[in-house]
Amino acid sequence: MMNGQNGHKLNYLLKAWPKGTVAVSSWFKKQGVYRQLSETYEKSSWIESIGHGAFKHSEDNVDWPGGLYALQEQLELDVHVGGRSAMELQGQMHFVPLGEKYPVFLFGLKRFLPVWFKDHQWKQPVNYVYTNAFPYKDKIGLTKKDIGAFSITLSSSELAILEVLYLVDKNETYEYASLLMEGLKTLRPAVVQELLEKTMSIKVKRLFMHLAEKYNHAWVKHIKVANINFGKGKRSIGKGGNFDSKYNISVPKINI
Repeated sequence: MMNGQNGHKLNYLLKAWPKGTVAVSSWFKKQGVYRQLSETYEKSSWIESIGHGAFKHSEDNVDWPGGLYALQEQLELDVHVGGRSAMELQGQMHFVPLGEKYPVFLFGLKRFLPVWFKDHQWKQPVNYVYTNAFPYKDKIGLTKKDIGAFSITLSSSELAILEVLYLVDKNETYEYASLLMEGLKTLRPAVVQELLEKTMSIKVKRLFMHLAEKYNHAWVKHIKVANINFGKGKRSIGKGGNFDSKYNISVPKINI
């Protein structure tokens, strides 16, 4: 049974805790709710554990965005929605039917995600990509998306397509990346320029410019190719097929 002070803390906690999100123990402590008190709330069925050190409102439904909110806002981890998942959330996936079981792609600089997030059974499987190929620390190409009562960080279209290209020959196909690039008619050249200059992956930069010039979008003419380091030597995607001598990269033949 809770006394008046603990009940007051609970009311304050529930007001500060956005509906649909996970809360972690360290955040509880910042709200003045320490372990013994959180155990009392759990026994009273106000909160419910979803893994070690992570909780939800007992009557709340949480999914991966609510878990990601805790990673970003409470644990302050450099993790965000990226690649095709970011493009889907921004309404750029009209030609690809996605079901609930299609994996969500998260990208970031944290080598491992907390066990409670990694092991929880979200509605969709979550694929986490740890990479330092992109200037995540500089926050270039990151944006916010409202998800009900809270918001999460995700890649803008400019960064998301680079992340898709990073996964070509891993989780994505060249043909799929080409389809995505064909639809990207309104990328911001200044953001593209900064990302390409700071991206570490030679494969990604060469693939991006190869596809961008293939579709000849209006923004392409504003890219200063001379300022981008494309590295040395040849690169090959898949088993090759067509060789782009300008960017020294072989790509598969596709019927697009």
